[in-house]
Amino acid sequence: MTKTPDMAAMFKDVMGSFPVDTSAMEGSFKSATALNEKLSGVALTAAEKSADISSKWTKDTLAKLADMSKAKAEPADYAKAMTDFTSASAEVAAEHMAAFAEIAKKVQMDTVELMMSAGKDMQQDATAAVKKATNDVQAAAKKATAK
Repeated sequence: MTKTPDMAAMFKDVMGSFPVDTSAMEGSFKSATALNEKLSGVALTAAEKSADISSKWTKDTLAKLADMSKAKAEPADYAKAMTDFTSASAEVAAEHMAAFAEIAKKVQMDTVELMMSAGKDMQQDATAAVKKATNDVQAAAKKATAK
Protein backbone atom coordinates (compact mmCIF):
# COMPACT_ATOMS: atom_id res chain seq x y z
CA MET A 1 0.00 0.00 0.00
CA THR A 2 2.83 2.39 0.72
CA LYS A 3 4.55 1.71 -2.58
CA THR A 4 4.47 4.73 -4.95
CA PRO A 5 3.01 3.89 -8.36
CA ASP A 6 5.53 3.93 -11.18
CA MET A 7 4.11 6.66 -13.40
CA ALA A 8 6.73 6.10 -16.10
CA ALA A 9 5.72 2.45 -16.44
CA MET A 10 2.03 3.39 -16.51
CA PHE A 11 2.65 6.04 -19.17
CA LYS A 12 4.70 3.55 -21.21
CA ASP A 13 1.88 1.00 -21.01
CA VAL A 14 -0.73 3.56 -22.08
CA MET A 15 1.39 4.83 -24.99
CA GLY A 16 2.14 1.24 -26.01
CA SER A 17 -1.58 0.61 -26.35
CA PHE A 18 -1.87 3.27 -29.07
CA PRO A 19 0.16 2.54 -32.16
CA VAL A 20 2.12 5.43 -33.64
CA ASP A 21 2.78 5.42 -37.35
CA THR A 22 5.78 7.58 -38.19
CA SER A 23 5.44 7.01 -41.95
CA ALA A 24 3.02 9.94 -42.14
CA MET A 25 5.63 12.22 -40.57
CA GLU A 26 8.32 10.87 -42.90
CA GLY A 27 6.08 11.47 -45.91
CA SER A 28 5.32 14.98 -44.71
CA PHE A 29 9.02 15.70 -44.25
CA LYS A 30 9.83 14.37 -47.73
CA SER A 31 7.04 16.48 -49.25
CA ALA A 32 8.29 19.59 -47.47
CA THR A 33 11.87 19.05 -48.57
CA ALA A 34 10.78 18.42 -52.17
CA LEU A 35 8.78 21.67 -52.12
CA ASN A 36 11.75 23.56 -50.66
CA GLU A 37 14.00 22.14 -53.38
CA LYS A 38 11.62 23.32 -56.11
CA LEU A 39 11.22 26.77 -54.54
CA SER A 40 15.00 27.08 -54.21
CA GLY A 41 15.33 26.16 -57.88
CA VAL A 42 12.91 28.92 -58.85
CA ALA A 43 14.79 31.47 -56.72
CA LEU A 44 18.22 30.44 -57.98
CA THR A 45 17.12 30.52 -61.61
CA ALA A 46 15.70 34.02 -61.10
CA ALA A 47 18.91 35.16 -59.39
CA GLU A 48 21.00 33.80 -62.25
CA LYS A 49 18.87 35.54 -64.88
CA SER A 50 18.94 38.79 -62.89
CA ALA A 51 22.73 38.60 -62.63
CA ASP A 52 22.97 38.05 -66.39
CA ILE A 53 20.79 41.10 -67.06
CA SER A 54 22.76 43.24 -64.60
CA SER A 55 26.06 42.16 -66.17
CA LYS A 56 24.85 42.90 -69.69
CA TRP A 57 23.49 46.28 -68.58
CA THR A 58 26.82 47.18 -66.97
CA LYS A 59 28.79 46.13 -70.07
CA ASP A 60 26.49 48.16 -72.35
CA THR A 61 26.81 51.22 -70.11
CA LEU A 62 30.61 50.94 -69.99
CA ALA A 63 30.79 50.61 -73.78
CA LYS A 64 28.65 53.74 -74.20
CA LEU A 65 30.79 55.59 -71.65
CA ALA A 66 33.91 54.65 -73.61
CA ASP A 67 32.37 56.12 -76.77
CA MET A 68 31.32 59.26 -74.94
CA SER A 69 34.74 59.82 -73.35
CA LYS A 70 36.67 59.87 -76.63
CA ALA A 71 38.26 63.18 -77.64
CA LYS A 72 36.12 65.31 -79.97
CA ALA A 73 37.12 67.86 -82.58
CA GLU A 74 34.45 70.43 -81.74
CA PRO A 75 33.04 71.51 -78.35
CA ALA A 76 29.50 70.93 -79.65
CA ASP A 77 30.40 67.28 -80.25
CA TYR A 78 30.80 66.80 -76.48
CA ALA A 79 27.24 68.01 -75.89
CA LYS A 80 25.96 65.72 -78.64
CA ALA A 81 27.88 62.74 -77.18
CA MET A 82 26.38 63.45 -73.74
CA THR A 83 22.88 63.72 -75.21
CA ASP A 84 23.35 60.48 -77.17
CA PHE A 85 24.64 58.68 -74.06
CA THR A 86 21.73 59.92 -71.93
CA SER A 87 19.04 58.93 -74.44
CA ALA A 88 20.66 55.54 -75.10
CA SER A 89 20.96 54.91 -71.35
CA ALA A 90 17.29 55.72 -70.81
CA GLU A 91 16.27 53.38 -73.62
CA VAL A 92 18.46 50.54 -72.33
CA ALA A 93 17.21 51.10 -68.78
CA ALA A 94 13.61 50.63 -69.93
CA GLU A 95 14.53 47.41 -71.74
CA HIS A 96 16.39 45.99 -68.77
CA MET A 97 13.69 46.95 -66.28
CA ALA A 98 11.16 45.16 -68.50
CA ALA A 99 13.42 42.09 -68.44
CA PHE A 100 13.60 42.24 -64.63
CA ALA A 101 9.80 42.53 -64.51
CA GLU A 102 9.47 39.40 -66.69
CA ILE A 103 11.72 37.49 -64.31
CA ALA A 104 9.66 38.63 -61.31
CA LYS A 105 6.43 37.67 -63.09
CA LYS A 106 7.78 34.18 -63.89
CA VAL A 107 8.95 33.69 -60.30
CA GLN A 108 5.50 34.68 -59.03
CA MET A 109 3.72 32.34 -61.45
CA ASP A 110 6.05 29.41 -60.70
CA THR A 111 5.73 29.96 -56.94
CA VAL A 112 1.93 30.08 -57.05
CA GLU A 113 1.88 26.94 -59.19
CA LEU A 114 4.17 25.10 -56.76
CA MET A 115 2.16 26.21 -53.73
CA MET A 116 -1.13 25.13 -55.32
CA SER A 117 0.35 21.73 -56.18
CA ALA A 118 1.83 21.34 -52.70
CA GLY A 119 -1.47 22.32 -51.11
CA LYS A 120 -3.31 19.60 -53.01
CA ASP A 121 -0.65 17.02 -52.15
CA MET A 122 -0.63 17.99 -48.47
CA GLN A 123 -4.42 17.89 -48.28
CA GLN A 124 -4.46 14.38 -49.76
CA ASP A 125 -1.66 13.24 -47.43
CA ALA A 126 -3.38 14.75 -44.39
CA THR A 127 -6.70 13.11 -45.27
CA ALA A 128 -5.03 9.72 -45.67
CA ALA A 129 -3.07 10.13 -42.42
CA VAL A 130 -6.16 11.14 -40.43
CA LYS A 131 -8.17 8.25 -41.87
CA LYS A 132 -5.40 5.77 -41.00
CA ALA A 133 -4.94 7.24 -37.52
CA THR A 134 -8.67 7.04 -36.87
CA ASN A 135 -8.77 3.41 -37.95
CA ASP A 136 -5.72 2.58 -35.80
CA VAL A 137 -7.18 4.28 -32.72
CA GLN A 138 -10.52 2.55 -33.21
CA ALA A 139 -8.78 -0.81 -33.55
CA ALA A 140 -6.70 -0.14 -30.42
CA ALA A 141 -9.79 0.95 -28.48
CA LYS A 142 -11.67 -2.21 -29.50
CA LYS A 143 -8.66 -4.29 -28.52
CA ALA A 144 -8.41 -2.53 -25.15
CA THR A 145 -12.10 -2.97 -24.36
CA ALA A 146 -11.98 -6.63 -25.36
CA LYS A 147 -9.42 -7.35 -22.59
